[in-house]
Amino acid sequence: MFHISDSKDIKQGKVTDVYFDRTVRILKEKNLDKRVVAEVRAHHLPPGYEWAVLSGVDEILYLLEGLRVEVQCMPEGTIFHSFEPVLNIEGSYSEFAKYETPLLGLLCQASGVATRAARCKKASAGKPIYHFGARRMHPGITPMIDRASFIGGCDGVAVGRSAQMLKEEPVGTIPHALVLLVGDTVKATRLFHEVIEPKVRRVALIDTLGDEKFEALRIAEDLGDDLFAIRLDTPPSRRGDFLELLKEVRWELDLRGFRKVKLFISGGMDEEKIRLLAP
Repeated sequence: MFHISDSKDIKQGKVTDVYFDRTVRILKEKNLDKRVVAEVRAHHLPPGYEWAVLSGVDEILYLLEGLRVEVQCMPEGTIFHSFEPVLNIEGSYSEFAKYETPLLGLLCQASGVATRAARCKKASAGKPIYHFGARRMHPGITPMIDRASFIGGCDGVAVGRSAQMLKEEPVGTIPHALVLLVGDTVKATRLFHEVIEPKVRRVALIDTLGDEKFEALRIAEDLGDDLFAIRLDTPPSRRGDFLELLKEVRWELDLRGFRKVKLFISGGMDEEKIRLLAP
């Protein structure tokens, strides 16, 4: 079994902290329920963060749908600051008390992902960035993570189901597995070119078997104008000065007339690394 909540359980308020259920029991038994206005805001943001991006609103509205409450909320993707209200709920407390736990969870995680994506996009100085992080998250929440990343500023996502829900085309390159199975970088890329539909851009992975510079030139000479970009996913143990490696590959490609071939960088990227590598 997968250790993930069923959507019906979340909607029915079963995924909540027990003290909310106990509070509602007390209020009803003692006839103490009141009409209230609940305000949601972030008391503080992570160190160095002056703003954040709101996400998870779509799920919040679905969570509260059908309840006898009034909801006011900032639009999805809005920039907000600490202590700034992002959501108000007005109604009898017992009507929505059990939803505080899932409501805050939905907002906090999605907004955290969207904010980090926005900071990475800002660091890229306008260059496209894509979310390839599904393998670091529980697959049950992959569409949510991808959606929040997209709202925050990522230009695409790799998981097909997530892209479908976003009404976008999934983006991706060639995995190391294909290169290892074929046994040669050029042959693997050539097979990709022969089998995969033309609308998918040809981005060759060049760090699996040989020196990045020489592999990049081999691929460029073989695919010519069909090659859109080369991808460097070089592991940290072999990177050394990664920026210098990128400059060297770029220089070699330009020298031989492959100026249109772009460099696609992946592997442990964060906003600091993006800022360094995408001046």
